[in-house]
Amino acid sequence: MQDEEITEQLRRIADQLTGQRHVEIGQQELDSDVHVLEHDRLISVAHDASLPLDLLQGLDRVADILRENTIRFAKNHPANNALLWGARGMGKSSLIKSVHRHVAKQYPGSKLQLIEVHRDDLAALPALMRALRQRPERFLLFCDELTFDVRDQLYRALKTVLDGGVEGRPSNALFYATSNRRHLVPRDMAENEQAAAIHANEAVEESVSLSDRFGLWLGFHSCDQPTYLKMIDAYAEHFGLKMDQEELHRSALEWATTRGSRSGRVAWQFMQSCAT
Repeated sequence: MQDEEITEQLRRIADQLTGQRHVEIGQQELDSDVHVLEHDRLISVAHDASLPLDLLQGLDRVADILRENTIRFAKNHPANNALLWGARGMGKSSLIKSVHRHVAKQYPGSKLQLIEVHRDDLAALPALMRALRQRPERFLLFCDELTFDVRDQLYRALKTVLDGGVEGRPSNALFYATSNRRHLVPRDMAENEQAAAIHANEAVEESVSLSDRFGLWLGFHSCDQPTYLKMIDAYAEHFGLKMDQEELHRSALEWATTRGSRSGRVAWQFMQSCAT
C-alpha cells in the first residue's frame, strides 16, 4: 500500500472519529466540468452520460423551467435550489445532466460545473461549500434519489446547507436533487414520529420543512402511451435505427407490457435491446 493511500485512510478514520469533514480543491484548473464527490475528494469525469436536451420527450414544461433557472444561475442572477420529484424512470436525473450540458455550452464564460454528491457524502457538503466559495466557476450540486428517515442526521445537515447557515450559501453554488417523494420522508415514518411526538404536529412539520427549502419544485408523472411512443421515435431517429415504425411501436409496447410500466427509462432500455 502506498504512503498516500495510508495517509488518506488515516484521515478518513480521524474524520469519522471527530465528525469533521475536509474537502480540498485548491485553485488548480479543473480537468472537466463534470465531477463526483467521493470520500471528500472531487473526482473529474472524463465522459459524462448526458443526453441532448431535445431528446428528452414529454418534459417540455419542466425542462423549460429548469433550463431558465439554470441560465439565471449561469449569468450570476438569482436562482432557486430545485427538487425534481415524482415517478421513477421519467428522466429526473437525466434532465439535470442534460440541462447542465446545454447551458454550459450556451454560456461557456460561466464555467458551469456539475458535481454529483452521493447521499452518504452529504455530511461533507458544508466543507465542499467552503472550498467552492474560493473558486471562479459556478457549481451545480446534484444529489440523486434523495430520501431520509426523520431521525437521520444528514436530513438536518442538508437543511442547514440549503439555508446557508451562518456563513451563507456561496453565490456560485446551487443545489439540485431528485426524489421519488415530494417531501423526502416516507409517509409511514412521519406518521410514526407524529404518534410518538409530544406535540402531534412536530414530526409532520419537520418532514416537510426540508422540501420547503427548495424554491423550485418540479413534478414528474407516469407517461401515457402516445408520450412513450414519442420517446421511442426520438431515440430511434437519434441513433439511426432503421425499422418500420409500426413494427417498432408494436415491439416497444410489448416491451413496456413485460416491464409493467411506460417511462423514459423503459423506452431507453428497449432501445438498448434493439441496438444489440
